[in-house]
Amino acid sequence: MEIKAVRLTIPENGNIILGQSHFIKTVEDIYEAIVNTSSHIQFGIAFNEASGDCLTRFDGNNEELKQNAIQNATAVGAGHAFVIALRNGFPINVLGRIQAVPEVVNIYCATANPVEVVVAETEQGRGILGVIDGTSPKGIETEPHVKARIELLQKFGYKR
Repeated sequence: MEIKAVRLTIPENGNIILGQSHFIKTVEDIYEAIVNTSSHIQFGIAFNEASGDCLTRFDGNNEELKQNAIQNATAVGAGHAFVIALRNGFPINVLGRIQAVPEVVNIYCATANPVEVVVAETEQGRGILGVIDGTSPKGIETEPHVKARIELLQKFGYKR
């Protein structure tokens, strides 16, 4: 077995969601979950089949984000993995709906941070072991950090 770290490409001014699913209908159902949440979110989805044709299936409403999702999904190369690239919204806006999709098994990350996917490769194929999302903590927040966090949440409309 070989263990690799695959760096994902985060779309400019965007986020990605990396997850695992189990059925060819994943692309259609995730598409519907996102568009039924917000008509303003731009996105692309790519899903790696794990049997049959073993294709990377894709859809979305933005060509650049579709290509980003395809690039990331094929770089990971794990069966049943999916990548969603999105803009004009945050993962928090769609994550609950995506997790409610019957085919979705797991969400590994939802982020705008630099991400490395830790992948194991055997003769059979690849599987995701986990992710490295962002960097390690550099300290404990102080009162000015708390104030800045609250102001950021207020800016985004998540806190009064």
